[in-house]
Amino acid sequence: MDDLSDADLERYARHVILDEIGEEGQIALLQSKVCIVGAGGLGSPVLMYLAAAGIGRIGLVDFDAVDRTNLQRQIAHTEASVGISKVESAVARARALNPTIAIEAIETRLDADNVQAVIEPYDLVVDGTDNYTIRVLLNDACYLARKPLVSASVVRFEGQLSTFKAYEGGACYRCVFPEAPADGVVARCDTAGILGPVAGVMGTLQATEVIKQILGLGTGMVGRLMLYDALDNDMRMIRTPKNPSCPLCGETPTILRPGD
Repeated sequence: MDDLSDADLERYARHVILDEIGEEGQIALLQSKVCIVGAGGLGSPVLMYLAAAGIGRIGLVDFDAVDRTNLQRQIAHTEASVGISKVESAVARARALNPTIAIEAIETRLDADNVQAVIEPYDLVVDGTDNYTIRVLLNDACYLARKPLVSASVVRFEGQLSTFKAYEGGACYRCVFPEAPADGVVARCDTAGILGPVAGVMGTLQATEVIKQILGLGTGMVGRLMLYDALDNDMRMIRTPKNPSCPLCGETPTILRPGD
């Protein structure tokens, strides 16, 4: 793609008039390919904003079905979606928002055998999951494939966000979170609850970070961990240095396959 069509110029007009984006930047977005893992509280706003922004190819990965308890925060789904697959529901909603881009429903459970094949066609991966094992799996696969990973998490009134590009020298997810939390230490949404808009805040920040990474805008989240507390309306940044002893990206790596 060398030029935007008249329809593109109309649809993305508010991007094009930004000096930092312009026509060239919008073309870059339309040529980009992003894989979103998780069609829930985080994946929903990420999907909708990236579709609206004109990311040219989006893959949405999930294996679950929509439950009525999801509707309080998972804004890609509606009452009519209850009982059907999350990817089917969310992709239909995103296609209705922007039918001009390619959006693929990937209904599968990620594991060490399929994760590299799933992410291979994409330039960047978004982690919207709520499971430490899957987060590590995505971290490993993205590191080995040299793909940026934009990761977030939410629970109760709090959220976290970071971007991992350890293949360029920064920290990976394992550097920051080297071990799975002990049972009961980290609360889950289904047991501790979550304020719905907190997922929207963090998912929107993820979508913003994806666009910034694609276009090289501003200061990204590589090497930094954002901590958001909705109750105190507080947002803090923590530096995340590489761990020289990390089994994946450290000085003597031992992990050759995702999830090992």
